[in-house]
Amino acid sequence: MAETLKPSTVDELVQTVEWAVAGVHPLEIVGGGSKRALGRPMQTERTLDLSAFSGIQEYQPEELVLTAGAATPLAEIEAALAEQNQMLAFEPADYGAVLGGTGVATLGGAIACNLSGPRRIKAGAARDHLLGFHAVSGRADIFKSGGKVVKNVTGYDLCKLLAGSWGTLAALHEVSVKVMPASEKTRTVLVFGLDVAEAVAAMNDALASPHDVSGAAYLPAALAARSGVSYVAGAGASVAALRIEGIGPSAEARCAALRALFALRGDIEELHGMNSRRFWQEVRDVAPFTGDSRALWRISLPPTAGARLIARLRESMVAEAYLDWAGGLVWLAVAAE
Repeated sequence: MAETLKPSTVDELVQTVEWAVAGVHPLEIVGGGSKRALGRPMQTERTLDLSAFSGIQEYQPEELVLTAGAATPLAEIEAALAEQNQMLAFEPADYGAVLGGTGVATLGGAIACNLSGPRRIKAGAARDHLLGFHAVSGRADIFKSGGKVVKNVTGYDLCKLLAGSWGTLAALHEVSVKVMPASEKTRTVLVFGLDVAEAVAAMNDALASPHDVSGAAYLPAALAARSGVSYVAGAGASVAALRIEGIGPSAEARCAALRALFALRGDIEELHGMNSRRFWQEVRDVAPFTGDSRALWRISLPPTAGARLIARLRESMVAEAYLDWAGGLVWLAVAAE
C-alpha cells in the first residue's frame, strides 16, 4: 500500500517535494481522488495528498473572480456561486460515479486535467477560465502565474501550460478562476431517430446557425434509454440534443427557430428547466456508462470525424458510444480483452 504524505501548509509542501527530489521518490498527486481510475494506474510508492489546501479564499461576485484552494470540492464552489446566480461556465465534470470511485471532484483536479463539459463548444475549455495559480514545481520551487483579475496579460501564459498537465509539471495549491452569470433559462431541443452521421450533420448545422447553441450531444437509442429524464428514456429512439441558454424571451425564440430548422429531420421534443439541466448533467458526467464494466475510452477529435470513427471501430469490435461537443468528443465503451 502506498504511503500517503499530507502537507498542511505551503512550507510543508515544499519540504515534502524537496525530500522526494533528494531521494528520487516519484509522487502521485491527489486532491479529492475522484479521477484516480483514469488511465493507467500510477506506479508510485507514495501519494502526495493535497486535500488540506481546501476552501474558498476570496470571492468577488462583482469582479467575476473566485480564488480557492486547489482541493476545494466543486460542489462547495458551485453552491457558493449559485447563491450569487453565477457559475463556472466551462461546466466541469464529475467522473466519480462512472469511474466507480468514492473521491470528491475538486477545482484543482478540473484545472489540472483541463476537463470541460458540454458548454465547451461555446464558453471554451477549463484552461480559458484559469486566471492564475500558485504551485510548487517538481524541483520544489514555489512559483505563480497570472492573477486575480479577468483582464490579466502579464508574463508568460503558464496557465495554459499547467491546465491539462495532469499534475506532471507542478503541485497546484491555489487557483483563481473566472466565473460568469448563470443563465436565466435553459432549454433543450431534442431531435429523435437520427443515425450518428445524420446527428453530426444536424449538430454542426445548429452550431453554424445564429442561435447560439451551448450544448450539442447525440445518444443512440440504447444509451438514451438509460437517462433519468423520461422524455429521453421513453422515446425508444436515438436523441440529438441541442441546448439553448439565456434570458427567457431570447431562449424561447431561438428554440422555436431550431425546431423549425429541424422539423423535417425527425420527431422533435423540448426540455425545459430542471429536465434540461438534468440531461446535460448526465451527458457531462458520462452517466450513460455508470456501472458499466466495459473499458471506457474518451476520444477527442474534429467534430466531423466522430461518426466516421464510430463506424470504423464497429467494423472490428462491438462498441457503444455517444457524442458530445457536436461530435468532437466521443465516449466509447468496448469489452475489455
